[in-house]
Amino acid sequence: MEEDPSENERGLWKLSVDGFSCITSSGAGLVLTSPDGWTLEYALRFGFKATNNEAEWEALIVGLTIAKHLEVRKVEASSDSQLVVGLASGEYEAREDSMAKYLSHFQNLKSAFEVLRVLKVPRAENARADQLSKLATACHAPNRGMGPTT
Repeated sequence: MEEDPSENERGLWKLSVDGFSCITSSGAGLVLTSPDGWTLEYALRFGFKATNNEAEWEALIVGLTIAKHLEVRKVEASSDSQLVVGLASGEYEAREDSMAKYLSHFQNLKSAFEVLRVLKVPRAENARADQLSKLATACHAPNRGMGPTT
């Protein structure tokens, strides 16, 4: 007896992630959406320097950790990073030590989920997570309010 494909989709949460790194800071954005449309959005600013790929991994791992704590069993994650998606799906092999460590952490998290898919999406389809990652890394201008003049 074949499983109904729609049965596998029932209860599926969507996780969109994006990482961003610039000269002064790095961070990530993630959007976790329940099957009935309830949404959690996070803009994460890192206290450490990360490459774009490391920031992307951080976003994915944090998003999955949140889902795990919410006792979510089925997740479809989307990222615009070909490397992260390729590593997560087993299509690519980790060559750098940092990527191998992220992949190991991801694999440890996988057991918490009944269904976990990581899909590559075009950047345009990842707009909200991208906006949040940019928000998280925005440099804050010093306060230049109109104080008293002398």
